[in-house]
Amino acid sequence: MNSRTFTTIALALATLAAEPAMAQTMVVRHGNTPPGLILQGVTVMPGATMLFLSGMLASPVDPAKAKLPPAQMATLTMADFGDTKTQTISALAKIKASLAAHGFAMSDIIKLTVFVAGDPKLGGKMDFAGMNDGFKTAFGTAENPATVARSTVQVAALAGPNFLVEIEATAAK
Repeated sequence: MNSRTFTTIALALATLAAEPAMAQTMVVRHGNTPPGLILQGVTVMPGATMLFLSGMLASPVDPAKAKLPPAQMATLTMADFGDTKTQTISALAKIKASLAAHGFAMSDIIKLTVFVAGDPKLGGKMDFAGMNDGFKTAFGTAENPATVARSTVQVAALAGPNFLVEIEATAAK
């Protein structure tokens, strides 16, 4: 075998060896400069599997109240669901469970849209800091070092008067 043939074979083998690694990079996360709490954006490569979750609301803080029939659920108060941080953590826990049911993990989330209603205790303004505090329990942690692209908007109201947070999630892998 001459050196040209050997070089050609070596390059072909190197290319074949690199292709599976490249194919596994289905999601590219684009950080901010300087690094921040959320990403600047995400590129999803062709062939990635995507999952779009509907908006998730908080569950009552007391797990027993989450099993109440609809008529009794309607009697719950905002205190039963907690403040903005508590509701954010609850909604993210529901997202985590839904992702797992579909074979995804929190680290597969690429985009969140967070709707935050005004908190009566804050004069009708959204508790952005509380939402971010809840967000930080699920992203940029030892368990999940990834973060996501995210939009957060204040809305006039959510599906019920006791809800302060609703979160939609998009995952890809």
